[in-house]
Amino acid sequence: MYTIEEFDKQKTKVLKYILYKKRTEQEIRKKFTPTIEENMLEDIIQYLKEAKYINDNEFIEKTVNNFMILKNLSIKEIQYKLISKGLDKNKIEDYISQNKEELEEYEIKSAENIIYKKSISMEQEEIKQFLLKKGYKIESIKKAIENSKM
Repeated sequence: MYTIEEFDKQKTKVLKYILYKKRTEQEIRKKFTPTIEENMLEDIIQYLKEAKYINDNEFIEKTVNNFMILKNLSIKEIQYKLISKGLDKNKIEDYISQNKEELEEYEIKSAENIIYKKSISMEQEEIKQFLLKKGYKIESIKKAIENSKM
């Protein structure tokens, strides 16, 4: 067992870590498993979930929205980036299927942006291959090429 003082001290450390930058439950576990006793860490994580400091579904939504504003990514790349954060694959797939239309539009727009940038230095076929390697769907690439009238 541990004292309330120890719990509060460790909880404050974890809180500082997640308030600095939103984190997933997995990231918290990875960072603090070596330094915080297992039972205490479980209790801290439970407390933070109940207090809504940790919410992986919300994390997925915010992260995807940031990607959509700042980056040109395929839906596959978004999935890989979220999985690398230690998020549950099913939660990611649920989010993607619930936001399918919006994400597919975003993927086409991203492909258009890449086509526009790459068309200066690459042939259409090279760009197609580049997009396929990045995980873009064939349909998205075709629509993006149509829209950008290459």
